[in-house]
Amino acid sequence: MQKVIRIGTRDSELALWQAKKVQRMLNELEYQTEIVAVKSTGDLVLNKPIYELGITGVFTKNLDIALLNDEIDIAVHSMKDVPTVLPEGIIQAAVLKRANYSDILVLKDTEEFFAQKEATIATGSLRRKAMWLNRFPTHTIVGLRGNVNTRLQKLDDNDWDGAVFAAAGLERLGKRPAGAVNLSWMLPAPAQGAIMVASLAEDDFVKDACEQLNHQETAVCVKVERDFLHRLEGGCTAPIGAIAYVDEKTQEINFKGVLLSKDGKKKIEVAKNAPLERHNYLGQDCANSIIERGGKQLIMDDIEIKEETKVNVYSTKSLSISQTKLFHETIASDSSDFIKIRANRIAPKVVKDEIENVIITSKNGVEAILNSFTKDELNFRNIYCVGRRTKKLIDQKIGSVRHTENNAEKLAAYLKEKIKEQEVTYFCSDLRLDTLPAVLSENGIKVNEVEAYKTMYSPADVDDNVSGVLFYSPSTVESYIQKNNTDKVAFCIGESTAKEARKHFDNVEVAQLPTVESVIELVNLHYVQQN
Repeated sequence: MQKVIRIGTRDSELALWQAKKVQRMLNELEYQTEIVAVKSTGDLVLNKPIYELGITGVFTKNLDIALLNDEIDIAVHSMKDVPTVLPEGIIQAAVLKRANYSDILVLKDTEEFFAQKEATIATGSLRRKAMWLNRFPTHTIVGLRGNVNTRLQKLDDNDWDGAVFAAAGLERLGKRPAGAVNLSWMLPAPAQGAIMVASLAEDDFVKDACEQLNHQETAVCVKVERDFLHRLEGGCTAPIGAIAYVDEKTQEINFKGVLLSKDGKKKIEVAKNAPLERHNYLGQDCANSIIERGGKQLIMDDIEIKEETKVNVYSTKSLSISQTKLFHETIASDSSDFIKIRANRIAPKVVKDEIENVIITSKNGVEAILNSFTKDELNFRNIYCVGRRTKKLIDQKIGSVRHTENNAEKLAAYLKEKIKEQEVTYFCSDLRLDTLPAVLSENGIKVNEVEAYKTMYSPADVDDNVSGVLFYSPSTVESYIQKNNTDKVAFCIGESTAKEARKHFDNVEVAQLPTVESVIELVNLHYVQQN
């Protein structure tokens, strides 16, 4: 029987329309499908503008989680909502042919207010707000959130002159008012009007199906726009517009981009063409042009905020510059490594013969093994691991992973059924949870533990003004409490870490994805909602 492709989508009317369009296209290709609706953070938090939520992928994150948890096979997104860097394990499987990419103004009454000094326009978009104020600096902008129907109703219910919408959304639902005004001067959001289909990188059946939906010209153009956005490191926290299109006569890609200050008073524009097949760096080059003319400073000026208004958090793992930039602008972060790793010398006799079953539960374990042996010296028949990143490293540097799970408990549950009465070699640290070896031993599986590396505590003194601490393993919690108090919020990367944190902290929150970025998003959502 052919696999049924589960199509994940938000449950708004527009999102369902987009999902049903993908469903029709797949059905026409004789694939079996079903639609699965998933709520997003952007749909749940409607009392703040999107740019104040401080979350990348506010409309896509929950669909990413559903994909990675095997609850859906593909996710259908408005492409302008998708972060420029996808979560590990998820790929862009298709981009549908682009619809109208323009912004339009839906009027409350007439256009007469354009000639007046005072007017009130509604939008929840930072880009639209900045571009409108750049053109009409005396007008007032009010926030507008919700699905298409909600926003249209709010326009009817309030004394506003108009509200800005994406043309594609209204047109897809057949709800574009006859008197709506095209805003040809307003550059759209990168990838506006395009629908993206995401899938798991390892799902060849779904990837083959989606490849048949891909519209190459649209995919090329939106990539240029998203390269521009990514280079400027914008997302929802900077007013950035971009459009790329193919000139059929010259076979060139024409690009226009803009960066504005949030108040619309400053604007830096760029326009450039490049021949097809030689356009790979067009978006980056145009972003560099913006940066060279003061773009970085313009962004930094906008995010400056008085220090006393900030929330302070501390990460028990050193963060990269790009990771620190993911925090909401009202959150100040500091970080250091609370755990130091030292690889042990593993005796050659451990790997001299083929090992039937191997367990590795962290990247540290992989690196410790490779510190003692080359890939050619290792002869592991079945490798089982914890975590997608560990799996990726093993696949690259040791050999194919037989099976992976998100945590040790799930891996233990899987192995006790699959390798009954067999032996496993477990490459572990001197500090580790007993869950996995205990469960296996209780079920008649012999566990040969090899201490591949040592985990050493290296706690720093955390200031009393820090209100939240980020933890990435039970060991980081254990290290932290040696020097610091626990009257703070503990933000944990997974349930195993949270279990240890709950022994000491009253307030513990757990990220839905086992990544540093997901923990940072958890921090953003916690404090932005509080404020």
